[in-house]
Amino acid sequence: MWVTRARPKVDRVACPWLIRRFIDPDAAFLFVGASEVEGVPAAFGAAPFDIDSAFLSHRGEGCTFDTMIEEFGLRSAAAH
Repeated sequence: MWVTRARPKVDRVACPWLIRRFIDPDAAFLFVGASEVEGVPAAFGAAPFDIDSAFLSHRGEGCTFDTMIEEFGLRSAAAH
């Protein structure tokens, strides 16, 4: 299970696609309000992404999608 903030925009829509396509084909996603995002990962055993305090989030000039490409070692032309 994965969790991020509700009301996704481009990066938070692209990341679930990347996760389901290349990382976890059976992934389920929770989109929660900003005030709930801190407690949900522990409560549901969910991996947080595109959240300020998450490991899988923006880094420098890169967006969360870029971080996931790097961290999971993805090299597919479809993922770039």
